[in-house]
Amino acid sequence: SHRSIVTLMVAALYGTGLRPGDRFLCPSSPAWGHGLWHGTLAPLALGITVGAYAGKFNAERLLSALQEHRFTNISAAATHYRMMRNSGMANRYRYAIEKLSFTGEPIDSETADFVERTFGRPACSMYGTTEIGVILVSYPGTPDFPVKRGSLGKPIPGGRVEVHDAQGRPCAPNVTGEMKVWRRDRWIATKDLGRVDEDGYFFHGGRADDVIISAGWTMSAIEIEDAILKHPDVREAGAIGVPDTLRGQVVKAFVVADRTGDEAFAREIQDLVRQRLSQHEYPRQVEFIAELPKTPAGKVNRKILRTRENAHVG
Repeated sequence: SHRSIVTLMVAALYGTGLRPGDRFLCPSSPAWGHGLWHGTLAPLALGITVGAYAGKFNAERLLSALQEHRFTNISAAATHYRMMRNSGMANRYRYAIEKLSFTGEPIDSETADFVERTFGRPACSMYGTTEIGVILVSYPGTPDFPVKRGSLGKPIPGGRVEVHDAQGRPCAPNVTGEMKVWRRDRWIATKDLGRVDEDGYFFHGGRADDVIISAGWTMSAIEIEDAILKHPDVREAGAIGVPDTLRGQVVKAFVVADRTGDEAFAREIQDLVRQRLSQHEYPRQVEFIAELPKTPAGKVNRKILRTRENAHVG
């Protein structure tokens, strides 16, 4: 409806930080809500200069375009920034970037470091779902809003977001529960886990069905993947829980890498995760693959990984 464009302006002003004079680019496909709503309709509705990306995504092509067209504001998927980092081409170009935002999934810490080194600005999270829209933002370009590394930001102006336990009660700070948003006099579940810290910043805990429970321990696939991605030879990683007769589930990692996968490489990955996370969180199984399945939003499709694994076991 036409009213959707008005609603979209909250995300445009506070999620992507659109302002008069911006030169804006979103490389996401318009087949996905980010590319259509936030990347195309929002800037055009505000009369802002917008770039459009056609064809299969290529990181160096994007980096070159950022220099050539002097874009000042970019909003992309976390995967896009990761592909820019993996290309090794970012230092060949000069940029005019003033605001950066991302969505789709949390950005891993190595890629967040790359963004700040390359563009001199932090990557600002914009979180929401197709059903409820954008509800948490990091206010890119706002001088009095400190961007907290790894967080989803804070609620949009006038928005009400809370983390609830299984009984529907608000969780204490830093306790993981399900994130919910207040709409039309009721709490609506996002189906995402998360926590909120003492300063009111929200942190993603993964999809409810992405949680891995092993021998009573609850583990986050996102945190495990982030640790794996710190290995210099790893390009992408996906983690899921697979059945285990002793522990119920164990972590299995699917890894896309720049070198041949073997037992020694798998041990390096396991040791790295042990060093960065709790002892029980390391992937007991590691499989090297050529490509990870992705959603249209560019996120690792862990559901497909689980389906493939279950079919293989069966």
